[in-house]
Amino acid sequence: MSDSDTEELSQMSDEEKAMMEQWESMADDDSSEESAADVSAEDGGTEEAEVAAEDEDGDGDDGSARILNQDEIDSLLGFDDDIGGGETSGVMALINSAMVNYERLPMLDIVFDRLVRLMSTSLRNLTSDNVDVSLDQVSTVRFGDYMNSIPLPAMLSVFKAEEWDNNGLMVTDSALIYSIVDVLLGGRKGETSIRVEGRPYTTIESKLVERMVHVTLTDLSSAFDPLSPVTFNLDRMETNPRFATITQTGNACVLARLRIDMGERGGRMEILIPYATLEPIRALLLQQFMGEKFGRDSIWENHLTQELYKTDVQLQAVLGEVAVPLGDMLAWKPGDQLMFNTTSNDFLELRCGDFPMFRGPSGQRQGHIAVRIEDYIEPEESDE
Repeated sequence: MSDSDTEELSQMSDEEKAMMEQWESMADDDSSEESAADVSAEDGGTEEAEVAAEDEDGDGDDGSARILNQDEIDSLLGFDDDIGGGETSGVMALINSAMVNYERLPMLDIVFDRLVRLMSTSLRNLTSDNVDVSLDQVSTVRFGDYMNSIPLPAMLSVFKAEEWDNNGLMVTDSALIYSIVDVLLGGRKGETSIRVEGRPYTTIESKLVERMVHVTLTDLSSAFDPLSPVTFNLDRMETNPRFATITQTGNACVLARLRIDMGERGGRMEILIPYATLEPIRALLLQQFMGEKFGRDSIWENHLTQELYKTDVQLQAVLGEVAVPLGDMLAWKPGDQLMFNTTSNDFLELRCGDFPMFRGPSGQRQGHIAVRIEDYIEPEESDE
């Protein structure tokens, strides 16, 4: 240490000297850690070289302890951007595995296509205007995610499927609400509807939208009729999504997006049906086409039934029965007479093979012995 440094130390206060000593100790600790890191790096390099040599010789068993890089971690978690087509993999695929793809219910496409045709006619009769209804998309969403994505203001109509004892949701956006109000109240054609944002819907607007919802629900019931008769009734109408909760947030739902155009005016309508609501007719929705029956051929069944009705069977009338010993029967000769307990007033039994079928009195008709069928003999239940 030089004389100048000594003079500076003598001029420092006790507090400054203590702080200087603390800095020197910290610097000494850092230098010791760096030297230790250098030594460990050298040792680690030696060990890595040894492990690499063992792997080259085929004797290394530590392959499972390899650290994954960032691309492998993204692929494992399902965040790999290289996967095209919107497909998921890894953990994300397991998370979304509970989501049922609407393509597994092929009949839904037919139902919603039928709904589009019915709505085009019904709304044309309601508005007395040219109405074009188109189906934009049918997808599967979680209920909570959809409720958070609804653009407000909107009218949320909760309806109930009476036969299925469950609910559904119909969402009408603001553009369609003002368009239908403008049309029903005599607005001029070719002019866009005037929107008044920032206020709740009036009673008149709500009643006019309710009329359109009733017509749509009637058409939706008709669209499901070929599969299973069901009646959709309007339960209530809400403007706050929190008051329109019909199922748990994580449940899967079928979402159908419809576009309704009335000249220069129009908007969107969305129909949300939970899978729990469709569960009673899930087997019918799994069909590839209307009336499909796996393992059965109705044409062959009808043909076989018609041919069976044309089959000739022998029907025997039993005049009487008597039990005789085998020895007496072997001693019978031509001319011997057998005495039965049957009289002319007794009912005879008609048999088909070994199965008794009918019972009735005997008589004559056109010189032939005849039996009139009066009673049907129920088949005996087998013990098997």
